[in-house]
Amino acid sequence: MDDLALTVRAARPEDAADVARIYIESWHDTYPAVLSTAMLCSMTLKGQSARWLSTIRHQRREAVLVAESAQFGLVGMTSLGPSRDRAFGYDGEVYTLYVDPAHFGRGAGRALLREAFQILRKRGHSSCVIWAHAANNARFFYETMGGRVVAERRARLMGDMVPEIAFGWKTLALTERSHAK
Repeated sequence: MDDLALTVRAARPEDAADVARIYIESWHDTYPAVLSTAMLCSMTLKGQSARWLSTIRHQRREAVLVAESAQFGLVGMTSLGPSRDRAFGYDGEVYTLYVDPAHFGRGAGRALLREAFQILRKRGHSSCVIWAHAANNARFFYETMGGRVVAERRARLMGDMVPEIAFGWKTLALTERSHAK
């Protein structure tokens, strides 16, 4: 499948419902056999829309970006800012990066990550970390984009303890590589 023609831009308040939809659909696609049904069902469009609207309206510390296709509308989102845990030596962090499951593998994740790194650089950051659930297949995407596994932990997510893996970039540059050994 070909890459989509995309524009990556700062999210606007009117994007909140689409950002919430992408977020929820990504979780429902990625985690049905990993996280509890109760946790997944607790994610409502109304609740997530309100959360993302607040975040988008107050973009100072945390930036929210969207990937937009003229044909399909919003197909991906990411949020980023200063690292929440500098113990590992990374000063920037991508907090979320989600692509509409209907558009996986069409360049939205790569475009969002590239723009996130540019914004982190503009804000004075020199490195980045991304934490992901250990069972999230996004790990292969992060590794392909040059991220290295730099830490593991167990974190509380909506009351449940879950295993997480950190992917780090010592410089804010994507270095796409193959998984072929």
